[in-house]
Amino acid sequence: MIFHLFLVHYRPQMTTEDPKPFVAPCRDLAISSPFKWLKSGWQDFRSAPGLSLAWGVFCWFLSTIVTLVAWRTGGWVLLLSVLSGFVFVAPLLAFGMYSVSRQLCLGNKPGLMQTLRAARRPFANSLVFALVLLVIFLLWARAGTMVHIFFPSTGEVRLADLSVYLGVGTAVGSIFATICFMASVFSLPFIANRDADVITAVVSSINAVLRNRKTMFLWAVTVAIFTALGFVTAMLGFIVIIPLLGYATWHGYRDALDVAGWPVLEDGKPVSA
Repeated sequence: MIFHLFLVHYRPQMTTEDPKPFVAPCRDLAISSPFKWLKSGWQDFRSAPGLSLAWGVFCWFLSTIVTLVAWRTGGWVLLLSVLSGFVFVAPLLAFGMYSVSRQLCLGNKPGLMQTLRAARRPFANSLVFALVLLVIFLLWARAGTMVHIFFPSTGEVRLADLSVYLGVGTAVGSIFATICFMASVFSLPFIANRDADVITAVVSSINAVLRNRKTMFLWAVTVAIFTALGFVTAMLGFIVIIPLLGYATWHGYRDALDVAGWPVLEDGKPVSA
């Protein structure tokens, strides 16, 4: 409610030096939009299978290394915190994939070096956002360790005690995950494609989520299901899942935000991506 009042009543003074709006206008999304994004993402995957699998293998390898380090250094308690915190860093893993969908939208054939160059353009903004996600992730890792005190310490684990532990952990994790989801779902594609600062991108993302609650809740559940499938397959599923979700997120960003007020980060000719 406070956020909506702020958006309605706050009108920054535009100057000739800074004619950009404070927040990107958002569109009303149909409840079925996430399925359309997934379909478009799968089409992008099929259009660039080699590059998509290369990104997927890289993300899988990185996730596996982090998981092994967490297990060896902190046991299953730290491992659960790291796995739960995967939702915080997953958007950054997909950052380089937005360029693939962008090039396909332009009718170009994406290449690895071209994608890396495109991902380097908003490097400063991505570092700021990565720092924000790192702080959230560290807070959740600490919170996950503290939640461990609710785990039954007696020799016999009763279902009621275990339910309390799982309930508290889920509630705490949901708060962190919701904040991260709202801030990152559209902001990273925004700063990857347009000359926008992190604050504008984050506020625009939160605004779009709040104005399309049902649609974005469905998208969050979809992402959670795909993430669970990735873990169930010993993370091998992430080789396909992460590129697919990255491409789908790009199409969701294009569907949700009107970013015409910000100049395109040039990667060739001006476009309306």
